[in-house]
Amino acid sequence: MMPIDPEVAAQRAARRREWFEKLTGMGFAMPATLLLVVMSLTPLAVLFVLSFTDYDLGNVDLRFIGLTNFSKALADSVFRQSLWNTFVYVAIVLPLAVALGLLVAILVHGRRHTRSFYEVVYFLPVTSTLIAMAFVWTFLLHPKLGPINAFLGALGFPPLAFLSDPALVLPTLAVIGVWQLVGFNMVLFLAGLTAIPKDLYEAAEVDGCANPVDRFLTITWPLLGPTTMFVIVTTTITAFKVFDTVAVMTRGGPMGASDVILYSIYLEGFQYFHTAYAAALTVVFLVFILVFSVIQTLVLDRRTHYG
Repeated sequence: MMPIDPEVAAQRAARRREWFEKLTGMGFAMPATLLLVVMSLTPLAVLFVLSFTDYDLGNVDLRFIGLTNFSKALADSVFRQSLWNTFVYVAIVLPLAVALGLLVAILVHGRRHTRSFYEVVYFLPVTSTLIAMAFVWTFLLHPKLGPINAFLGALGFPPLAFLSDPALVLPTLAVIGVWQLVGFNMVLFLAGLTAIPKDLYEAAEVDGCANPVDRFLTITWPLLGPTTMFVIVTTTITAFKVFDTVAVMTRGGPMGASDVILYSIYLEGFQYFHTAYAAALTVVFLVFILVFSVIQTLVLDRRTHYG
């Protein structure tokens, strides 16, 4: 029997160890992968298939109808209105939630003794149940019993129907959305601010950049680029997913002025039982979120300083 070359034996042992490490890694990743497939990818595939059928909840059969549901969505004035309302909502919430989150983070970051207190206060809306807070906001905004209108009356202004005036309902819901998102964005910006080395500020001050605005524009803002990109993308996705406040406070009214995409999908799928049509609307909704996220990431990534 020919003796085995020690170098060959070492190579074989290394390959066995490599295969064993790969199998071990796959074993650890398998439960999470199966959970992802069962809980996310499979329902997404079923949703995509249903969007090309005429299935209604309760039917025992279905037939494929191609792009009929999507063409119906394009011709549906209610869906187009909900799409427009959603874009208006996002256009209000996105800049305010990001700008106020950054402002609050800068103010809180500069505190020493009371920083923890302010962090808790601003983060409370994130931890609270939005549906429960929606009932609280409904009371606060009540035209006769709400303290907000009472305060406006004390200043000499007439009461405002925040939730029943078509011109006010969407901005009002957007303000509530900003109120909920500011605390979460503050925490993200605080993490980004903490990661900026203090030596840069000291060096800038030595070079004559003593003005806080100049330090922010030359050091803080550029180095917060990655954090800002993440905050903008997550805020956009969250704003597009507005549903709870609409379902509890306005139910899409008055006259469809607060109807948004997710609420339209909810009505079609769970009130009217048009499952296939609701699936098609959901696909459209997911495509919008995907496109906006990709565009934002590509555009912002080019302007982001990683340092």
